[in-house]
Amino acid sequence: MTRGILIVGNDSLLCAAIAAQAAKRVEHFAQALLPNRLSEQSRGSIPKGTYPPQESGDPGSAVIPLVWNPGSPISARTLVLSAEHQLERIDEAILVCAPPSLRRPVAELLPLDIEILVNDHIKGWFFLARELAGIFRARRAGTLALVVPDMGSGRDDQADLLGVPAAAAFRALAQGLLASSAAEPYLALGFSSQEAGEDENFAAYVFKLVDEANKRSSGKWHKYGRLNFFK
Repeated sequence: MTRGILIVGNDSLLCAAIAAQAAKRVEHFAQALLPNRLSEQSRGSIPKGTYPPQESGDPGSAVIPLVWNPGSPISARTLVLSAEHQLERIDEAILVCAPPSLRRPVAELLPLDIEILVNDHIKGWFFLARELAGIFRARRAGTLALVVPDMGSGRDDQADLLGVPAAAAFRALAQGLLASSAAEPYLALGFSSQEAGEDENFAAYVFKLVDEANKRSSGKWHKYGRLNFFK
């Protein structure tokens, strides 16, 4: 039986690169993209290219698209059950937190966008991680990979009020999962990168370590860099 791969993440170049790597390994894999539900006003403030067209990350007929409402715990459960139904089982779940940047004065934030930040880009990951950990624990097998790029900004930039807080919350969640992974029957791996414009190589690095994952690599942050990947 082929391995069952589920990819969930922001509609981003990094998530597209992760999907392309999955397509090289299996005939079909499941993918759910976090929808862009920001208000029209805030979408206009996001730099062009932060949300690439969804088809840019489409590796072809290998993708089994799934729907996810991140703010709903019921939707998280439904997503996992749908992935299991389509794939027969989930062997590897790769969560990709690459949120868009929203640079504007805090006084100009809309209450709706604050709700979306918390529900979609923070709370949703907790709901989904809970469901995935539950099925891996019950089956006593599986790999949970948590991927987040560096969301730092330069001193001259206006503060990023969406990307940085969302990535920080995801990283904190990942650190908690990694710290407790020794007591779990499944594997948990964290991935980060500070290399800008290296989405394809970062994605290849993630899958290389997921392919080789074992208890020795579980519970650790794996930091991508050109030197440690190409050596």
